[in-house]
Amino acid sequence: MSVVLDAQDAWRLAAAQVADVRPGPGPLWSVRAGRKVGAARIGGVELYIEPKVPVARLLFLLGYARNPHRWQDDTVALAAEQGLVPAVASALWRQTDRALRRGLLQGYRTLDAVSSVLRGRLRETAQLSRRLAAPVPLEVCYDEYTVDVAENRILASAVERMLRVPGVDAESRRMLRHLAARFPGVTRLPLGTPVPAWQPTRLNAHLRTALHLAELVLAGVSVEAGRGTVVANAFLLDMWQVYEDFLAVALRSAIERVHGGSVRWQDRHHLDHGQRLELRPDILWRDPTGQFAAVVDAKYKVGEAHGDTYQMLAYCVAYGLPRGHLVYVSGDRPSTRHVVRNAGVEICCHSLDLGMPPSELLDRIAALAHEVVSRTVEAGVEPFESSAP
Repeated sequence: MSVVLDAQDAWRLAAAQVADVRPGPGPLWSVRAGRKVGAARIGGVELYIEPKVPVARLLFLLGYARNPHRWQDDTVALAAEQGLVPAVASALWRQTDRALRRGLLQGYRTLDAVSSVLRGRLRETAQLSRRLAAPVPLEVCYDEYTVDVAENRILASAVERMLRVPGVDAESRRMLRHLAARFPGVTRLPLGTPVPAWQPTRLNAHLRTALHLAELVLAGVSVEAGRGTVVANAFLLDMWQVYEDFLAVALRSAIERVHGGSVRWQDRHHLDHGQRLELRPDILWRDPTGQFAAVVDAKYKVGEAHGDTYQMLAYCVAYGLPRGHLVYVSGDRPSTRHVVRNAGVEICCHSLDLGMPPSELLDRIAALAHEVVSRTVEAGVEPFESSAP
């Protein structure tokens, strides 16, 4: 689409790499969606990019990739007509409000501190290196029973960051403000810092849906922009990454559960003996004997591209495989196969419709996994040599 932008806003939008920005005639600039969906406020511009798949399906893909055993399609109820940002904001406050009905979770947190009296245990190394022979203050470590635990920090941070995102509807904004005030004594996570780890227990069982959703929000608002900066007022998802993560986790589950072995993704190896040409296929399966048996690459594209087949040919030659698999997002289209001259390597191109209901989508991936595994290593290609485990 063509919009009127001043040069500075256009430059900021282009530098953020959220969309493709090109100059047009006069004050007009051409702004086209790239790989990201969501909303962002960059300079004086508010940008909204809606996904092509239904919002509920997008959240299923995200949630399944993070935890295939705990995220179902109905984990978070969404209105069909809602856009991405309003839907996520509404789901976040509703799930967080439900999670807080019992009050804030409390637990023990280990703290390092300086004290005039001995509390907990003395940190001898810190005391000797920082205080020398001084009897006080003391470098101590102790456990404190507090509300400032990882679960509350994740929820509070997600609520406050969602308030900064453009496109949040009035009701959700009001409820998010109300919820933000319900976390007294809870530390907010600085932008760009990793989300703290938490372990599922009986005590936080009622928080888990809200926590998984909050983690998705935090991943979407911690957006790395161009030139090493961070877009603070944004909720953006990289659809290419969403698709790749989902396919890797779903294929891993389908293959390992039925056929054993191990599925790895983004494993680094090299095409050449000099180790200058790096290989990093999306999905690589070692069969139960430990041999490389299948390679798959996820392609968030509508149609086949010649460069993809050349890349897959390099994978097959290096790993000693008679065939490789490319999985495109192109609806319900029949698979195609290309046999390479003088090499006998077969490139199989499949399609995956992300708009299918989750159960049908997972059935489709299970069928794909069976096809990938049933065509295992055959003789005729030199086996791959690797020192990697």
